[in-house]
Amino acid sequence: MRTSPGVFFSSALIALLFVVVTIAFTDGVDSIFSTASNWIMTNLGWFYILGVTTFLLFLVGIAFTHYGRVRLGGDDERPEHSTLAWFAMLFAAGIGTILMFWGVAEPISHFANPPMQDVEPQSVEAAEEAMGFALYHFGLHTWTIFALPGLGFGYFIYKRHLPPRVSSIFAPLLGGRIYGPIGKTIDVVAIIGTIFGVATSVGLGTLQINAGLAQLFDIQESGIVQIALIAIVTVMAGISVALGLDKGIKRLSNINIGMAVMLLVFVLVTGPSLFLLKGMIESAGIYAEALPRLAFWNDTFADSGWQNTWTVFYWAWTITWSPFVGIFIARISRGRTIREFVGGVLGLPVLFSVIWFSIFGMGSFHIELEGNGGLVERVVGDGDIPGALFEFLGNFPLTGLVSGIAIILVVIFFVTSVDSTAMVLDMMAAGHEGKAPIHQRLFWAVLMGLVAATMLVATGKDGLDALQQVITVVGLPFFVMGFIMMYSLVRGIREDLGERPEPITRQWPEVRSAEELEAAQELPAPEVVIHTRAIPDECEDGENAAEDAEDAGIHRVHAGEPDALRVRGDGEHADKKSATGTTVVEEN
Repeated sequence: MRTSPGVFFSSALIALLFVVVTIAFTDGVDSIFSTASNWIMTNLGWFYILGVTTFLLFLVGIAFTHYGRVRLGGDDERPEHSTLAWFAMLFAAGIGTILMFWGVAEPISHFANPPMQDVEPQSVEAAEEAMGFALYHFGLHTWTIFALPGLGFGYFIYKRHLPPRVSSIFAPLLGGRIYGPIGKTIDVVAIIGTIFGVATSVGLGTLQINAGLAQLFDIQESGIVQIALIAIVTVMAGISVALGLDKGIKRLSNINIGMAVMLLVFVLVTGPSLFLLKGMIESAGIYAEALPRLAFWNDTFADSGWQNTWTVFYWAWTITWSPFVGIFIARISRGRTIREFVGGVLGLPVLFSVIWFSIFGMGSFHIELEGNGGLVERVVGDGDIPGALFEFLGNFPLTGLVSGIAIILVVIFFVTSVDSTAMVLDMMAAGHEGKAPIHQRLFWAVLMGLVAATMLVATGKDGLDALQQVITVVGLPFFVMGFIMMYSLVRGIREDLGERPEPITRQWPEVRSAEELEAAQELPAPEVVIHTRAIPDECEDGENAAEDAEDAGIHRVHAGEPDALRVRGDGEHADKKSATGTTVVEEN
């Protein structure tokens, strides 16, 4: 094995213990997670809402500061992947499975039961509110949860060359302790959370695949079938893991995004095209209008409990597997600036999410308001959320063929999520990006399958309820880490970049007349200052430091000599006295 034994075996043991204990003491485990989940939802739901919105404001802010020009990697590095390939991998490893599962189910659920309870159910107003909430849940806020750790990983792994672990993001605060018990504890928590988060996605995907097969081939929706599906997809993910990033994950991601776009275009062309196109533009406006309010909405007055089972669950679920998505998108984003990273991760996938929910959501509303209906009855009346997509596709031509393609698409999303996670979990456990033995990555893929099957089938509650309860509890420590992560990231960048110089302005005399004003305006602008950066005389190489600097073209200035060059508009130089050590002349 090529791994860190403490992190690897601790994480594996905890996950396996969960499987064994849950199967052996089902009722007790149900009771514990149910009690803890209810307490968190009731008392800390506001903290989850505040956390994600704070993360979003932080990312937008840091992208627009001078920190936004810092590159994730060496100063001369450039992106390894094209923007299109980058987007395809972002989409497949991020929320591809989620869009397939909730694309129809969420809008139609809110259409039937308006979250704010302030409009008539199944009305035009209910449709607008439903679209606002669906985009809130799967737009900027979801990708914010992925982007924050992704930015931290990208900076500390590729700028500071620290191990690809969550603990590395806390290096400015912990220092060398990231390699000790504290750092290892952080990494074990991150790995466990990632396993549970991705296992929840696997569970949702399994429910949807089973629902599709039941509709197409009358295959029973049961625990045995779901375990078999998890086993099949785990094997497929293992094959992809063995092929590696370029041959496995990258190819599947490209196939995935192509098939998703084809499904999207099919619905647009064969459905009420004009209605959907107009609805797509209107949905963007609905989202923009609703976002400021929903970002801080806590259901304070009604206190209906709705937000606990929807928004709080989403945020808790997403943040648990954010270390996996974060480290994955950091790896494929190496060489991009912080501004490019934030803009790309919050821009491209969110734009696609808006288009996706607009087409499928507006299409669902059209079926209910102008067509044959049936979606509300199946999704809300029968509680068949996994079957929502296939009920929707039943209103379009070539239902059997398109539904079969949709099942394949869900399976591929399923596979890309598992194989990407297995690769990242192995990196986090090992602490390096070197090529690891295949059996290590296969182990993580199998372990995620076991946890997913246990959460979905072995618990005594309904599958979806069980997934929600477990993930709400597991997500709590990740929100706490998120706040610490923001501070640590800013501190690290500031330490490496240094403080910005104070701006220099033209100094005006006191002006009492028009003549004095005109004379003052003729005064020259401030001289352009060449900024300097202190470099210690004693480096690691000791005596060779000065020689290496000269070879690199760095001009040294010692104590008592000028430490900066003031460049005048005419190109002349003026020296400025210094009592500091060696400096390097840089362009401001």
